[in-house]
Amino acid sequence: MLLSEGQMSDYKGAALMIDAFPKARALLGDKGYDADWFRQALTERGITPCIPPKANRKIQIDYDKGLYKQRHKIENMFGRIKDWRRIHTRYDRCAHTFMSAICIAATVIFWL
Repeated sequence: MLLSEGQMSDYKGAALMIDAFPKARALLGDKGYDADWFRQALTERGITPCIPPKANRKIQIDYDKGLYKQRHKIENMFGRIKDWRRIHTRYDRCAHTFMSAICIAATVIFWL
């Protein structure tokens, strides 16, 4: 897991984690991850990118729309984690304390 600053773009954060990606068949990402170098890095690792292209891309790239619809499950989990006031407003100043709160919230949500 990587806890980055709030203003960091999605694909720059992904660049920091790309070597730690587990083996997977596909990666679901939103338009924030639409970068040629990121798609190439995923393909080199045998991961099929399922990322919709940005609207300003000159050549639109095709993606699996059926698979992309499964991404709502990820978004629902983030939404449920943000229901916790401590996480939503980020009361914790230290990154390790904030990450611990996220882990506790995810564990409780998983078991409920």
